[in-house]
Amino acid sequence: MIRPTLKQVASLSLGTLAVSAIVTLLLGPGLLDSSSNRVSTTQKQAVPDSVRSLHSSLWVADLHCDALLWNRDLLSRHAHGHVDLPRMTDGNFALQVFTVVSKTPFGLNFEQNDDDSDMITLAAILQRWPVRTWFSLRQRALYQADKLREFAARSDGGLVVIESKTDLRLFSERRAKGDSVIAGLLGIEGAQVLEGDVSNVQVLFDAGFRMMAPTHFFDTELAGSAHGVNKGGLTRLGKQMVREMERLGMLLDLAHASPKAIKDVLEIATRPVLVSHSGVKATCDNTRNLSDEQLMGIAATGGIIGIAFFSQATCGDDLAAVAKAIRYTADLVGVEHVALGSDFDGAVATPIDAAGMASLTGALLQTGFSKPEIRLIMGENVRRLLLQLLPEAYK
Repeated sequence: MIRPTLKQVASLSLGTLAVSAIVTLLLGPGLLDSSSNRVSTTQKQAVPDSVRSLHSSLWVADLHCDALLWNRDLLSRHAHGHVDLPRMTDGNFALQVFTVVSKTPFGLNFEQNDDDSDMITLAAILQRWPVRTWFSLRQRALYQADKLREFAARSDGGLVVIESKTDLRLFSERRAKGDSVIAGLLGIEGAQVLEGDVSNVQVLFDAGFRMMAPTHFFDTELAGSAHGVNKGGLTRLGKQMVREMERLGMLLDLAHASPKAIKDVLEIATRPVLVSHSGVKATCDNTRNLSDEQLMGIAATGGIIGIAFFSQATCGDDLAAVAKAIRYTADLVGVEHVALGSDFDGAVATPIDAAGMASLTGALLQTGFSKPEIRLIMGENVRRLLLQLLPEAYK
């Protein structure tokens, strides 16, 4: 029997998703959410009391979640998708980066995508987003930021939005005192939201965004995507964007960037950079994932690499595959440069949802990590980097 390669399966599954997105959106936007954002196993993993005790003592942070794309009330518990506040509480989350999606092409795949079509326009219309979001990528980002602030305002103090070092310190003090509070930080998946104008970096910063990637699934005016047509490097406009982000105190995310763009950024960056969600070629070799050279280059800036949970990132559908990628990265560049980048609610299947994070702690223990190392991986590395890179205070 001829077996398809992982690359072929990934391309097919994403292409099928594009077609099913149209049908499902026409039937109801909520159906796309529930069918796209799945947990890959229905078996509940038993977590020993000793692991739960360790997990309850951790400061858990995740660098990538697309939950703001969907019409789901994040303050209520849901039986579908990956993230909401009750499940994050169950998973002992301290901080979640909510990364907004503004445009994805039809026929989405890992190898080559142009920017001639857009699924998010249809999603915005059918999910009844404001009309201003139908024709502007920047407005789509701003609307999703407004959604997170609205959730925080209705959460009775259970969710706060972090914009500065001061915010993070105050939040950490509340957590240390035992307050049941979770922080959200805003990021952007693809600088197409700038709409070709670098001055919009300031607009987005003022709206609370503190992380941005030059590209998503297609080449932009700023840089080439690993999944684009030309896969070029950082453009002149892209270099201006990097300088402006560094000036303001925004974190530069190299997820989805082309190898040439990653190389170009590493040559000019004066602050640590990160990858919010990826896998590594050494454990799962495809165009989505990072080479050893790229991992070492990112770590050399003082940055961190968020390991994603979905199968195309790890070549597996269980937490053992996630832990294996984390183990390899830590052995190569040092445990202080590794973090979590789940890609929850990113139209992927993951082995756990937000409530199941204690199972990942258990998988890391089984992979041989010490308790101090697990503390770093599960969130302390993220907290350290944010305390280094965020602006001191912002009003």
